[in-house]
Amino acid sequence: MKIEEQAIASDLSTRDEMDRLLAQISHYRHQSEQLQKVNELHHRMAGALDLPTMIETYSIWLAEHVPHELIGYNNQTRQRMHMFCSSHGPERRYIIDIAQKILNKPADPSFRKSRIDDLYSYQWSFESREGCGLLLLLHKDAPIADDDIELINDSLSILDEPLKRALDYEEIFEQAHKDTLTGLPNRFVFEERIDCILEQANRHEHPLTLAAMDLDHFKEVNDNMGHIMGDEVLQQVAVAMKAQVRLTDLLVRMGGDEFLLILPDTDITAARNLGERLCRAVESLDINTGEAKLGVSIGLCQWQPGMDRNQWLEKADDILYQAKKNGRSQVAVN
Repeated sequence: MKIEEQAIASDLSTRDEMDRLLAQISHYRHQSEQLQKVNELHHRMAGALDLPTMIETYSIWLAEHVPHELIGYNNQTRQRMHMFCSSHGPERRYIIDIAQKILNKPADPSFRKSRIDDLYSYQWSFESREGCGLLLLLHKDAPIADDDIELINDSLSILDEPLKRALDYEEIFEQAHKDTLTGLPNRFVFEERIDCILEQANRHEHPLTLAAMDLDHFKEVNDNMGHIMGDEVLQQVAVAMKAQVRLTDLLVRMGGDEFLLILPDTDITAARNLGERLCRAVESLDINTGEAKLGVSIGLCQWQPGMDRNQWLEKADDILYQAKKNGRSQVAVN
């Protein structure tokens, strides 16, 4: 009987040892797979310089392993925000609206997760001399599995340095491409970014609208009150316009009293609503030019597949001319 008991005990010990070895093998295999995924991210991020490309690259990499609808990043200290959303239509607008509200809240250094309707929200913070950056992931219908959270946690060490690099790159870029009078991006920014914006809209089939804007009666400001007052008026207009647009929009001073506004993920109806607000914002400055009140005329043109950049700009300019012709201080659409 003792021999049988010893045999059973020995067999159980062998099984326990086998289970332990199999668990170790499974653990090491999992670690190896996670490491391969993170190394692939490191390779992809090496070529990304600006924040939009970086967030899009990260989201595309993560989508191969962790399903999600949106990745967003905001650094409130540096005033840099970007989001990449894979959804479309009304759902896309709803998700982006939720993300903006979350990202604009004060950053919390702790990991946070919550649920908003059918969206699961996950937030990670990056604290450094550049301030506290917040990374947001939104996923519909089901929570993210613990293993997937572990992968994201591992990836943050890869994402941290490139994000700092992107912030520094964009700060240098901004200094070289900022309109010195108004602080808005200048013509060089438009020329460097417009092709990429068009390409992304085309690739993802997202609406994209251009607003061509020209101040009404601005010449009278310079003629009647001098160029110093004219400069002050342009600064006030820039502040008023910037308060109405999103961080993801591109508001550019092209020169003189001409402005362009690029509106990603915005159809002509939403753009018209914004255009009306811009008209009211300039009118509310209540600047009397001596002969009339300062205003802004706006021509809106939604980009269409097959339309090249020059055609788009020319059409927006033609529509702006119609706004001027129809009485100024108004929005005209294609």
